[in-house]
Amino acid sequence: MRKLLFLVLALLSMHASAQITFTNPVLSGFYPDPSVTRVGTDYYLVNSTFSYFPGIPVFHSKDLKNWKQIGNVIDRPSQMNFLGDGTSRGLFAPSIYFNKGTYYVTCTNIDRKGNFVVTAKNPAGPWSDPVYLTDVKGIDPSLFFDTDNKAYIIYNSDAPDRKPLYDGHRTIRMYEFDAENLKVKGEEMLMVNGGVDISTKPVWIEGPHLFKRGDWYYICAAEGGTSVNHSQVILRSKSPTGPFIPYDKNPILTQRHLDPNRPNPITSAGHAELVDGPDGKTYAIFLAVRPYEGDYYNTGRETFIAPVTWTDGWPIINPGIEEIQYKYTADFKEVKQPGTPPQSGAFKYRLSFDKKLDPALLFLRTHDPSWYTLGKKQGLTMKLLPETVMGLAQPAFIGKRQQHLYSSASTVVDFKATIDKEQAGLLAFQNEKHFYYLCKSLVNNKTVVQLFRGPGKAEKQELLAEQELASTTSPLYLRIDAKGGKYNFLFAEKVGDWKVLKDNVDAKFISTKEAGGFIGVLFALYATSNGETTNNQASFKWLDYEGN
Repeated sequence: MRKLLFLVLALLSMHASAQITFTNPVLSGFYPDPSVTRVGTDYYLVNSTFSYFPGIPVFHSKDLKNWKQIGNVIDRPSQMNFLGDGTSRGLFAPSIYFNKGTYYVTCTNIDRKGNFVVTAKNPAGPWSDPVYLTDVKGIDPSLFFDTDNKAYIIYNSDAPDRKPLYDGHRTIRMYEFDAENLKVKGEEMLMVNGGVDISTKPVWIEGPHLFKRGDWYYICAAEGGTSVNHSQVILRSKSPTGPFIPYDKNPILTQRHLDPNRPNPITSAGHAELVDGPDGKTYAIFLAVRPYEGDYYNTGRETFIAPVTWTDGWPIINPGIEEIQYKYTADFKEVKQPGTPPQSGAFKYRLSFDKKLDPALLFLRTHDPSWYTLGKKQGLTMKLLPETVMGLAQPAFIGKRQQHLYSSASTVVDFKATIDKEQAGLLAFQNEKHFYYLCKSLVNNKTVVQLFRGPGKAEKQELLAEQELASTTSPLYLRIDAKGGKYNFLFAEKVGDWKVLKDNVDAKFISTKEAGGFIGVLFALYATSNGETTNNQASFKWLDYEGN
């Protein structure tokens, strides 16, 4: 009897140790439009980055929970840059696929040459220069390789004959794809007109993925636009070229019908891709948001996970529960990524600048290493460039994503302004017009700490607060605290001696809803001479981040 009891306890212990808990979002902060592919026991995931550089981060995981960024697809200015583009332009909705030893990423450079494909033998890179697909007219391209060695590229496109029947009328179209020569072949095929049911005037069918399961081919696509009416729909056919019949219980994922006043809502869910997990069960990787009020959120569209069940050959995301959950469990082993900053749940870490930049850090529009240096003693030293974040060039700006509604970013800057246009400090940045800037500068020959608000609909940025500093030369500690719908801005002239410059500052001003576009807030180190040419520079020892 005792032996039997020990055996049962051992089996229960083994079962418990093999259970994994997912905490949503699995990639916190501005990581929208996820696409995922499985290669053996490895998973690779990419996201949109719009006009930030490097573009399209590549993440690796063994368990769909612990993700490590291993590179970026667009990491060389020779591949492309986004100079002259607004922050929500650039790269839209990449898709990653693996076939016979080659990784493929397709994507849209929205205001330039349009859709392109890049390839790599190693997902960490290097990735090839882009090959543009001029015949693919639209956005959100993705690839599918069939078992008969045929390949297809499927994408969102215009209404038939470019004559929409209503606003938001779009189509899903497809070409056969020549994977060896990276070009389309044959005639363009119309796969879906309008959406699941054109009589209801569905809008913005997009982000399509074609895949095969058993004897069925499926088109899984977003519908309803990427805001609160976002959803995911599914259609299937016995042939990759159709006709595709929609599921009569569509959508297979949405939150648009739920009470917007429910506690801790997750909203705007869609743009999903399905993938088999280590347990052989299917999971959906998709975007959603965490608003702090109504449709206001500053963390951008994030990457979430939910289980999928199959009923009569149809997938259902988040089965049996209407609300997307913040936690799910599964019966397989967790595989952590050593030495990797966490991406979900509560966490904190320090980014140092002694050797190289973390691959998650972002520049605006391109990368030019001539204006900064790294070193163990000085940290990150930036030249003060005349460009500002209000323009469309590249300012002296290096940012990381705000990954929590409640979080803190802090740094220490070693800088002495010589003219009143020189500034260096810490940004909470949404776009060219919507940001807050906490900086050290000079006013009437006095060294001050200042807080500016971006111009919004005005012509110039606005000074919100200013305080004279005791020292002109000592390093200055700067901190921004996010408190849901408010931000607090603090400074210290001595370690730990924090003083509030201004608190309860409106977070909605730098929310996606008020600022527009498709991105989230970045905490950024930024130095500028506001149009003047100077030889001054500023050094940042580290960037600390903590969120819960």
